[in-house]
Amino acid sequence: MKNKSCVLSNIVPAVICMLFIISFSVILVLNFRPLYYHDIKRLNIVEDSGIPENEIRRNYDVLISYNSIFHRGDLEFPTLAMSEEGGIHFEEVRNIFVFIQYLCIVTFIIGVPLVCMLIHRRNTAFLKLTGILTLTVPTILGILISMNWEAFFVTFHHIFFRNDYWIFDPATDPVITILPDTFFMHCAIAILVLVILFSVLSLMLSYIFSRYHSRKSS
Repeated sequence: MKNKSCVLSNIVPAVICMLFIISFSVILVLNFRPLYYHDIKRLNIVEDSGIPENEIRRNYDVLISYNSIFHRGDLEFPTLAMSEEGGIHFEEVRNIFVFIQYLCIVTFIIGVPLVCMLIHRRNTAFLKLTGILTLTVPTILGILISMNWEAFFVTFHHIFFRNDYWIFDPATDPVITILPDTFFMHCAIAILVLVILFSVLSLMLSYIFSRYHSRKSS
């Protein structure tokens, strides 16, 4: 019974930390606009879309702001038309990102005092478990992405959306011409890299704390 309680005391904070790391990484990449600005030139978005770079940036900035929990109102692109189906899809996307943002806030609020308490009690085994659990996510996703990005992209949309509104027609939703699939792949890679870095940091902290506590005990 004691062993079961000990395992649970490590699993629960590890899962909370893992959820925070993943949600925080997603939010960081979502709001890191320089990644998209860099891809405008790298992916030849201006040439492919026929839209000036300053307009591309303005419309993209509005889309990112729309996905924030602090945004109020409907999505209205400054210079691009949008169909009713396109508006529904972006609303569904926003709901996902809003959930992730609230998940990040909740896990942070719960996680900080919990982590501080466990470290104070010299119970840092959860940090090692956090690193291990969190590494499984980028490992699995990384394998799937490297195998076939297009299949992964399509499967992702089938899982998270119950309609085909994500299949845009450039004639009615020209925003799709400034959002190439490759950009989303770069976002996915950036998220995976951040998750891996935070996982390694957790493992390093686990090692540092365990060494520190063992020296203090001896």
